[in-house]
Amino acid sequence: MTEQELEKRVERAVDNFMAGYGCCQSVVAAFADLYGLDDTLAKKVAAGFGGGVGRMRMMCGAVSGIVMLVGLDCGQTEGSDREGKSACYKVVQELLAQSKAENGSLICAEILGLKGYTKAPNSYEASARTAEYYKTRPCAAKVESAARIFAEYLKGKHTYHT
Repeated sequence: MTEQELEKRVERAVDNFMAGYGCCQSVVAAFADLYGLDDTLAKKVAAGFGGGVGRMRMMCGAVSGIVMLVGLDCGQTEGSDREGKSACYKVVQELLAQSKAENGSLICAEILGLKGYTKAPNSYEASARTAEYYKTRPCAAKVESAARIFAEYLKGKHTYHT
C-alpha cells in the first residue's frame, strides 16, 4: 500500500462523515476492508459509538474508531493470550495519547466544549446534518485526525513504496 493509498483512506473517512455517517463509522469504514470487513458491516458495527457512544458525549467516536481498528489489526484471539492482549493495549494507549495531544481530549463533550458528560438533548435522536451542524462541529477534523493517526500507525508498521 502506498502513501497515496493511505491518504485516500483518510479522505474517505472525512467523505464518510460529510455523507452523514458517525465519527466512528467514518473512521472504521475507511480501513475495514484491510481486515476482511465489508463497508456495510463496518458501518453497522461502529454505529452505536456516535456522539461519544450513543450520544452520551463520552469517548469521541473517531477515537473509538481507532480502538476498533487496532483491535482488528492486532487484537488477540485467544482468551489466555495475555502477551497479545498487552501488545494490543500498548498500541491503543500510544495512538490515543497521540490523539489526545493533537485534539486536547478524548472525550466528546470536552471536544465540543460542553460541560460534563450529560447526554445530548433528545439523546436518542440523531442530529440533522445541515450546513449549520457542520459549521458548529469540529467532528470532520477529528475524523481526519483519527484516520491519519491510524494511517501513520500502518505506515510505521510496514514498508510502503511511494
